[in-house]
Amino acid sequence: MNYHDTEWGVPVYDDQKHFEFLVLESAQAGLSWITILKKRENYRKAYDNFDPKKVARYTDAKKAKLMADAGIVRNRLKIEASINNAKLFLEVQKEFGSFSDYIWSFTKGKPVIGKRKELSEIPPRTELSDTIAADLKKRGFKFLGSVIIYSHLQATGIVNDHLTNCFRYKCSKS
Repeated sequence: MNYHDTEWGVPVYDDQKHFEFLVLESAQAGLSWITILKKRENYRKAYDNFDPKKVARYTDAKKAKLMADAGIVRNRLKIEASINNAKLFLEVQKEFGSFSDYIWSFTKGKPVIGKRKELSEIPPRTELSDTIAADLKKRGFKFLGSVIIYSHLQATGIVNDHLTNCFRYKCSKS
């Protein structure tokens, strides 16, 4: 509830926060979001506060340490993907000036405002998330398919999917 009321859907422009959400959302694949939220502080410690420069330099020894850390999801492919994605995240920053500029460019810097009245109206993916996921895949990113990217767009306020009767709906309309 606190996550929804204070963080989910608030527009994010900070690259480290975008990287944090990408790591957490890819770790969440196949699991519930509450599972990941409960492990969020453990992830912050294990992943050097989601500093993509540090994560990009992780060694085999660090991967082994992550695999042994019961405070995070110990899935080898997800851990390897997070390190791979950190390296590519830095490349996107170099190309676009920031990851934020890159991802917001898909909506010309404006949030996409949903007008949904019921939870059942919220899709798991959209053309926008398909486009971004395809571009990320082309760049070599892993574990960031269209459904995960749509979750990222919602979490970072690029898409406002608060229901129209939610107090956060109007707060998130930037």
